[in-house]
Amino acid sequence: MEPVFPDYAPTVPGLLAAGSSRFGSSDAVVTPEERLSYAELDRQSHRLAGRLVEAGVVKGTKVGILFPNGIPWVLAWAAATRLGAVAVPVNTFYRPPELIRFLRHSDVAVLIGTDTFIQHDYIERLETSVPGLAEHGPGPLYLPDLPQLRRVLLWGPARRPWTEGGLGDGLDGAGAGPAGAAEAGSLGDVVDAMGDDVTPGEVMLVTYTSGSTGEPKGVVHSHGALIRQATNLAALSGIDSSSRLWTPMPLCWVGGFAFTLLRALAVGGAFITQEVLDGGQALALMARERATVVSAWPAVSKTLREHPDFPATDLSSLRSGSFYEAMPADRRPADPSLAVSSLGMSETCGPHTFWRPGEETGSPPEYRGSFGHEVPGTEHRIIDPETGEVLPEGVEGEVLVRGYNLMLGLYKQERSAVFDADGWYHTGDRGYFRDGWFFFTGRQGDLIKTAGSNVAPIEVETALLGCPGVKLAFVMGVPHPDREQDVVALVVPVPEAAGDLSEEDLRAELRERLSSYKVPRRIAVITDADVPWLTSQKADKRGLSAMAEKIFADRS
Repeated sequence: MEPVFPDYAPTVPGLLAAGSSRFGSSDAVVTPEERLSYAELDRQSHRLAGRLVEAGVVKGTKVGILFPNGIPWVLAWAAATRLGAVAVPVNTFYRPPELIRFLRHSDVAVLIGTDTFIQHDYIERLETSVPGLAEHGPGPLYLPDLPQLRRVLLWGPARRPWTEGGLGDGLDGAGAGPAGAAEAGSLGDVVDAMGDDVTPGEVMLVTYTSGSTGEPKGVVHSHGALIRQATNLAALSGIDSSSRLWTPMPLCWVGGFAFTLLRALAVGGAFITQEVLDGGQALALMARERATVVSAWPAVSKTLREHPDFPATDLSSLRSGSFYEAMPADRRPADPSLAVSSLGMSETCGPHTFWRPGEETGSPPEYRGSFGHEVPGTEHRIIDPETGEVLPEGVEGEVLVRGYNLMLGLYKQERSAVFDADGWYHTGDRGYFRDGWFFFTGRQGDLIKTAGSNVAPIEVETALLGCPGVKLAFVMGVPHPDREQDVVALVVPVPEAAGDLSEEDLRAELRERLSSYKVPRRIAVITDADVPWLTSQKADKRGLSAMAEKIFADRS
């Protein structure tokens, strides 16, 4: 199968122009309170781009985007990148030390955003964390702790002399816009000329990601890689101009941005989202907007299915995605495990494996739960991580990947430290291929070695999640003097099962599903509040391992 790429220059200016001309009045972005058409996205981002030019943004300027999901985020990204500036999404949940480290490492020169979100006051955080900022007057910023940062542009009013406000005023043509701003359109020719100079190979985005144990890293992507991947994934997953994609995943991560927003914009679909995940509001929004695709983490989907409004919500418009139980019965995959089946990462603009539409019901039973095939245009190789030897089909090893959708590199790291001599990226994932199907078996560093056997935590976690009453499951190894490690598990019950889950019952259930050496020797029930989470919304595996060691040491 050949990859499907756009028929226009794969740049943000090309994407916006194509969207406006082909889908002008159709919804591009929808929230509970607002909607933005493709024509409005093009027009308003063009006007905002003029204001950024006035603020000194040029090609290559690192523009930080600090908004929750919504129309301001999308407009800020479109305005900056249509100029050739580099968008650097900011995690809205960063604590003060994380925010300062991020701004320093990413070299953000212009920060666009909101001053507050939920309980977060970003102005206060910056002032308390950056010496001299509170006393800084108007004009460009010169701060030893953030030496590249020059301006902070707020969507709403300015709150301090060192901030500039009103950036979002009058973008729809109403109002005068921010103080000192040029009249709308007066820099239109400059914006257009800057857009003409943007090429597919130039950097569009630096997105920061972290694994469950690693430090955040800046993944650098070009216009061409991101837009080609979004177009290709849309074709593979049956997304077109009639599709309406809902997601709660933050736009500061690749799942929200590349896999959902860009996948919709690439083909004229609607991107539906909300600032904060509220179950009742989410269900009402999906029903009101006739959502066809849900892109969400399994835990979120499960939470929505358990919401009291779920039984009465009309979700008959859903066609695919990670919301299996809500899909019409005649459109469901044969196996619920296939509802979420692609494997991806920030480094490949999202998924690098996929299921072809229709294969869910026809796949061999023994292949159920695998992660499908290679995305066309992407290559994989399985190697022995110790020797580097390429392994034959059916033999498990480390997964390597390369292709059109691979990142340009990691920010501030030399290429030789990121890719091998042949251009392969070593993912740290483990798996194997058989008959053209890819099977994921876990992370390289997650394997549990117990009494000479290897256990993949993901396999045991999947089995636990299939047990009645289990909402979340975390499996890990804890040290043992004779067996090297013991397999143990921490589980969170669904609300109605709290107090009823027992270690004995779960182990008995797992003995029917797993080989004996994979069944956890100890299982502890914890609460939602006990689970440590990283700012990436991934469970903190170091924290979980420390918790498990303490729990089982205290009980021994």
